[in-house]
Amino acid sequence: MKRTLFVAVLAVTVCSGLSQTTSADTPDGRRAVVARVAELLDARYVDAEKGKALARQIRRDSTARRWPEISSDEEFAKTVTVRLRELSKDGHLSLDYSAKEMAADAESAEEAFGADEFEKWYGVGVNHGFEEFSRFEGNIGYLKLTVFAPPSMGADLAVAAMSLLAQSDALIIDLRKNGGGDGAMGKLLAGYLLDGAREMSGTYDRPTDTLTRAFSAEWVPGRRFGAEKPVYLLIGHRTFSAAEAFAYDLQALKRAIVVGEPSGGGAHPFEYRRAGTHFALSLPEGRSINPITGKDWESVGVQPDVPVPEAQALEKALELARRRLEAKRQRSSG
Repeated sequence: MKRTLFVAVLAVTVCSGLSQTTSADTPDGRRAVVARVAELLDARYVDAEKGKALARQIRRDSTARRWPEISSDEEFAKTVTVRLRELSKDGHLSLDYSAKEMAADAESAEEAFGADEFEKWYGVGVNHGFEEFSRFEGNIGYLKLTVFAPPSMGADLAVAAMSLLAQSDALIIDLRKNGGGDGAMGKLLAGYLLDGAREMSGTYDRPTDTLTRAFSAEWVPGRRFGAEKPVYLLIGHRTFSAAEAFAYDLQALKRAIVVGEPSGGGAHPFEYRRAGTHFALSLPEGRSINPITGKDWESVGVQPDVPVPEAQALEKALELARRRLEAKRQRSSG
């Protein structure tokens, strides 16, 4: 997400025609929120034609009083999210509820909501995503990442972990339970696995009709694992967004072997957009474009080089790493 895939750029959204005080607890309040959601989809959703179709459908849903029996704002947001994802098949698209009243100014509201979400999903409570690192027999390093925190939160942990693992003869990075985060962390980590800056997936932004190119970090602090030793990435159906970008890009660069099951298929960076006093729309406004494949992984997921059930992915990666290291030792001794 831009929130889960790339560094978010909080843009101004004008809440035209939306009451600042209407609660979604009332039919009028719900229609006002849905009207704003439809307006945003129509104007900013990454796929313009799909955005218009989505807007038309949820307007019809609102007219048909699809949500009058829902008892709370929070349940209303969840129900609308289910409907939006059912229609769009886009895992980044959602209506989010905020217990705090959001500022009337869209830019201020979006920035404050985003900061709260960052702390909730990527903060100290999850150790900024760095759940485990260790070494297996045979000098094989292992790093388990559960989210990609913004570098402003977790860069020091990335430097520490990658420096400690740099002396490994092979490296396994476990992304099987990684739901994404900030793509800048992926580019920082990639800098430890590559020599020099390499182009990775850029982002096409629909509202501005611009393509922004992206590169791995050219310089990184601490010790580098380097570009020669083998790297294995573990993925599964819960691997999503920024974690998928990391796997997809290193696979396209032929820098890593991907092991496991196809990932979740979320390649549309999103922005938080104010949709009401207590609501923000997570709105995909861009698409990822890899410079090598010319494509992304939206809906299809990253396809593993070595398909195995994700529960067996670590065991398989260890087997592959040990076999490769043994072959290297035999060549060296022969």
